[in-house]
Amino acid sequence: MALLSVKDLRVSYGAIKAVQGISFDIEEGEIVTLIGANGAGKSTTLNTVAGLIKPDSGSIEFQGESIVGIKPHKIVERGLALCPEGRRVFTQMSVAENLDMGGYTRSDAENAETIKVVYERFPRLQERINQPAGTMSGGEQQMLAMGRALMSKPVLLMLDEPSMGLAPILVEEIFDIIKELNRRGTTILLVEQNASMALSIADRGYVLEVGRTTKTGTGRELLHDDDVRKAYLGG
Repeated sequence: MALLSVKDLRVSYGAIKAVQGISFDIEEGEIVTLIGANGAGKSTTLNTVAGLIKPDSGSIEFQGESIVGIKPHKIVERGLALCPEGRRVFTQMSVAENLDMGGYTRSDAENAETIKVVYERFPRLQERINQPAGTMSGGEQQMLAMGRALMSKPVLLMLDEPSMGLAPILVEEIFDIIKELNRRGTTILLVEQNASMALSIADRGYVLEVGRTTKTGTGRELLHDDDVRKAYLGG
Protein backbone atom coordinates (compact mmCIF):
# COMPACT_ATOMS: atom_id res chain seq x y z
CA MET A 1 0.00 0.00 0.00
CA ALA A 2 1.36 3.40 -1.01
CA LEU A 3 1.81 6.03 1.68
CA LEU A 4 0.06 8.57 -0.57
CA SER A 5 -2.03 7.60 -3.58
CA VAL A 6 -3.60 10.21 -5.88
CA LYS A 7 -5.86 8.91 -8.64
CA ASP A 8 -7.41 10.85 -11.54
CA LEU A 9 -7.38 14.15 -9.63
CA ARG A 10 -9.32 16.97 -11.26
CA VAL A 11 -9.42 20.56 -10.01
CA SER A 12 -10.95 23.70 -11.50
CA TYR A 13 -10.80 27.41 -10.80
CA GLY A 14 -14.16 28.44 -12.18
CA ALA A 15 -14.05 27.64 -15.89
CA ILE A 16 -10.30 27.00 -15.83
CA LYS A 17 -9.41 23.32 -15.55
CA ALA A 18 -6.10 23.44 -13.66
CA VAL A 19 -5.74 19.70 -13.05
CA GLN A 20 -7.23 17.24 -15.53
CA GLY A 21 -6.52 13.73 -14.35
CA ILE A 22 -3.26 13.62 -12.39
CA SER A 23 -2.31 10.30 -10.79
CA PHE A 24 0.75 9.35 -8.76
CA ASP A 25 1.85 7.23 -5.79
CA ILE A 26 4.47 7.74 -3.09
CA GLU A 27 5.92 4.91 -1.06
CA GLU A 28 7.14 5.42 2.48
CA GLY A 29 10.76 6.63 2.59
CA GLU A 30 10.87 7.95 -0.98
CA ILE A 31 11.67 11.32 -2.47
CA VAL A 32 9.22 11.86 -5.32
CA THR A 33 9.24 14.96 -7.50
CA LEU A 34 6.63 16.51 -9.78
CA ILE A 35 8.13 18.50 -12.65
CA GLY A 36 6.52 20.54 -15.37
CA ALA A 37 6.20 24.01 -16.84
CA ASN A 38 4.41 26.87 -15.10
CA GLY A 39 0.69 26.20 -15.18
CA ALA A 40 1.08 22.42 -15.35
CA GLY A 41 -0.85 22.00 -12.11
CA LYS A 42 1.97 21.19 -9.69
CA SER A 43 1.18 23.66 -6.89
CA THR A 44 -2.55 23.13 -7.31
CA THR A 45 -1.98 19.41 -6.79
CA LEU A 46 -0.03 19.96 -3.57
CA ASN A 47 -2.57 22.44 -2.23
CA THR A 48 -5.39 20.01 -3.01
CA VAL A 49 -3.64 17.13 -1.25
CA ALA A 50 -3.15 19.45 1.75
CA GLY A 51 -6.88 20.13 1.87
CA LEU A 52 -6.61 23.80 0.90
CA ILE A 53 -8.51 23.27 -2.38
CA LYS A 54 -11.53 21.05 -2.93
CA PRO A 55 -11.13 18.74 -5.95
CA ASP A 56 -13.84 18.32 -8.56
CA SER A 57 -13.26 14.56 -8.58
CA GLY A 58 -10.65 11.89 -8.04
CA SER A 59 -9.27 10.20 -4.94
CA ILE A 60 -6.54 11.11 -2.45
CA GLU A 61 -5.60 8.40 0.04
CA PHE A 62 -3.02 8.88 2.77
CA GLN A 63 -1.95 5.86 4.80
CA GLY A 64 -4.80 3.90 3.22
CA GLU A 65 -7.61 6.34 4.10
CA SER A 66 -9.30 9.03 2.01
CA ILE A 67 -8.47 12.59 3.04
CA VAL A 68 -10.73 14.32 0.51
CA GLY A 69 -12.97 16.76 2.34
CA ILE A 70 -10.97 16.66 5.58
CA LYS A 71 -10.03 20.04 7.05
CA PRO A 72 -6.38 21.03 6.49
CA HIS A 73 -5.43 21.02 10.18
CA LYS A 74 -6.82 17.50 10.52
CA ILE A 75 -4.66 16.41 7.58
CA VAL A 76 -1.65 17.90 9.38
CA GLU A 77 -2.59 15.93 12.49
CA ARG A 78 -2.52 12.74 10.40
CA GLY A 79 1.10 13.38 9.46
CA LEU A 80 1.03 15.28 6.16
CA ALA A 81 2.48 18.80 6.05
CA LEU A 82 2.96 21.39 3.30
CA CYS A 83 5.82 23.88 3.07
CA PRO A 84 4.19 26.33 0.65
CA GLU A 85 5.53 28.17 -2.35
CA GLY A 86 6.85 31.59 -1.37
CA ARG A 87 7.64 30.43 2.19
CA ARG A 88 4.67 32.31 3.72
CA VAL A 89 6.39 33.00 7.02
CA PHE A 90 4.71 35.34 9.51
CA THR A 91 6.96 38.33 8.90
CA GLN A 92 6.15 40.31 12.06
CA MET A 93 6.57 37.28 14.31
CA SER A 94 9.86 35.95 15.64
CA VAL A 95 11.51 32.72 14.55
CA ALA A 96 10.34 31.05 17.75
CA GLU A 97 6.76 32.24 17.27
CA ASN A 98 6.71 30.97 13.67
CA LEU A 99 7.88 27.56 14.84
CA ASP A 100 5.25 27.55 17.59
CA MET A 101 2.61 28.05 14.89
CA GLY A 102 3.89 24.95 13.10
CA GLY A 103 3.30 22.85 16.20
CA TYR A 104 -0.18 24.11 17.03
CA THR A 105 -1.80 20.69 16.47
CA ARG A 106 0.49 19.01 19.01
CA SER A 107 0.99 19.22 22.78
CA ASP A 108 3.55 21.45 24.50
CA ALA A 109 5.49 18.38 25.60
CA GLU A 110 5.63 17.02 22.03
CA ASN A 111 6.71 20.42 20.69
CA ALA A 112 9.45 20.73 23.31
CA GLU A 113 11.02 17.57 21.91
CA THR A 114 10.49 18.46 18.27
CA ILE A 115 11.95 21.96 18.58
CA LYS A 116 15.26 20.42 19.68
CA VAL A 117 15.34 18.40 16.47
CA VAL A 118 14.45 21.42 14.34
CA TYR A 119 17.23 23.52 15.88
CA GLU A 120 19.65 20.64 15.39
CA ARG A 121 18.82 20.50 11.69
CA PHE A 122 18.63 24.30 11.30
CA PRO A 123 21.17 25.78 13.75
CA ARG A 124 20.82 29.16 12.08
CA LEU A 125 17.24 29.36 13.35
CA GLN A 126 18.35 28.90 16.93
CA GLU A 127 20.90 31.68 16.45
CA ARG A 128 18.07 33.98 15.33
CA ILE A 129 15.39 32.72 17.71
CA ASN A 130 14.07 36.19 18.62
CA GLN A 131 14.57 37.81 15.21
CA PRO A 132 11.47 38.89 13.25
CA ALA A 133 11.07 36.51 10.31
CA GLY A 134 10.60 39.35 7.84
CA THR A 135 14.14 40.63 8.45
CA MET A 136 15.77 37.31 7.54
CA SER A 137 17.34 36.43 4.18
CA GLY A 138 15.47 34.36 1.62
CA GLY A 139 17.47 31.27 2.47
CA GLU A 140 16.86 31.69 6.19
CA GLN A 141 13.15 32.19 5.59
CA GLN A 142 13.07 28.96 3.57
CA MET A 143 14.74 27.13 6.45
CA LEU A 144 12.17 28.64 8.80
CA ALA A 145 9.29 27.55 6.57
CA MET A 146 10.69 24.02 6.46
CA GLY A 147 11.30 24.01 10.20
CA ARG A 148 7.76 25.23 10.84
CA ALA A 149 6.38 22.37 8.73
CA LEU A 150 8.58 19.88 10.60
CA MET A 151 7.13 21.02 13.94
CA SER A 152 4.04 18.92 13.14
CA LYS A 153 6.38 15.91 12.89
CA PRO A 154 5.10 14.87 9.44
CA VAL A 155 5.33 11.41 7.98
CA LEU A 156 5.16 13.05 4.54
CA LEU A 157 6.51 16.55 3.88
CA MET A 158 5.42 18.36 0.72
CA LEU A 159 7.82 21.07 -0.46
CA ASP A 160 6.63 23.58 -3.05
CA GLU A 161 9.48 25.36 -4.89
CA PRO A 162 11.95 25.43 -1.98
CA SER A 163 14.78 26.91 -4.06
CA MET A 164 12.78 29.75 -5.62
CA GLY A 165 14.67 33.04 -5.59
CA LEU A 166 17.74 31.67 -3.80
CA ALA A 167 21.39 32.05 -4.76
CA PRO A 168 23.01 28.86 -6.16
CA ILE A 169 25.03 28.20 -3.00
CA LEU A 170 21.86 28.37 -0.90
CA VAL A 171 20.04 26.10 -3.34
CA GLU A 172 22.69 23.45 -2.74
CA GLU A 173 22.30 23.89 1.02
CA ILE A 174 18.51 23.50 0.85
CA PHE A 175 18.84 20.34 -1.25
CA ASP A 176 21.37 18.93 1.20
CA ILE A 177 18.84 19.53 3.97
CA ILE A 178 16.10 17.78 1.95
CA LYS A 179 18.32 14.74 1.46
CA GLU A 180 19.18 14.68 5.17
CA LEU A 181 15.52 14.90 6.18
CA ASN A 182 14.81 11.95 3.94
CA ARG A 183 17.74 9.96 5.31
CA ARG A 184 16.30 10.49 8.79
CA GLY A 185 12.98 9.00 7.79
CA THR A 186 10.76 11.75 6.33
CA THR A 187 9.09 10.92 3.01
CA ILE A 188 9.28 13.89 0.60
CA LEU A 189 7.01 15.09 -2.20
CA LEU A 190 8.90 17.82 -4.03
CA VAL A 191 7.76 20.42 -6.56
CA GLU A 192 10.78 22.29 -7.83
CA GLN A 193 11.62 24.67 -10.70
CA ASN A 194 15.16 23.31 -10.81
CA ALA A 195 14.17 20.04 -12.46
CA SER A 196 17.73 18.81 -12.83
CA MET A 197 18.48 19.04 -9.12
CA ALA A 198 15.08 17.66 -8.18
CA LEU A 199 15.51 14.59 -10.38
CA SER A 200 19.09 14.09 -9.18
CA ILE A 201 17.89 13.43 -5.61
CA ALA A 202 14.52 11.83 -6.41
CA ASP A 203 13.78 8.13 -6.26
CA ARG A 204 11.02 8.69 -8.79
CA GLY A 205 9.49 11.54 -10.75
CA TYR A 206 6.31 12.42 -12.59
CA VAL A 207 6.10 14.86 -15.50
CA LEU A 208 2.97 17.04 -15.56
CA GLU A 209 1.74 18.80 -18.68
CA VAL A 210 -1.39 20.98 -18.83
CA GLY A 211 -2.86 19.33 -15.77
CA ARG A 212 -2.10 15.72 -16.69
CA THR A 213 0.52 13.13 -15.79
CA THR A 214 2.35 12.38 -19.05
CA LYS A 215 5.50 10.51 -18.02
CA THR A 216 6.98 8.76 -15.01
CA GLY A 217 10.20 6.98 -14.14
CA THR A 218 13.08 6.93 -11.73
CA GLY A 219 14.92 10.19 -11.21
CA ARG A 220 17.85 8.84 -13.21
CA GLU A 221 15.62 7.67 -16.07
CA LEU A 222 13.94 11.04 -16.40
CA LEU A 223 17.27 12.88 -16.20
CA HIS A 224 18.38 10.97 -19.30
CA ASP A 225 15.05 11.04 -21.13
CA ASP A 226 15.46 13.03 -24.36
CA ASP A 227 12.01 14.64 -24.19
CA VAL A 228 12.46 15.66 -20.56
CA ARG A 229 15.95 17.02 -21.26
CA LYS A 230 14.71 19.15 -24.16
CA ALA A 231 11.67 20.48 -22.29
CA TYR A 232 12.97 21.01 -18.75
CA LEU A 233 16.73 20.50 -18.53
CA GLY A 234 18.04 22.85 -21.20
CA GLY A 235 18.72 20.33 -23.93
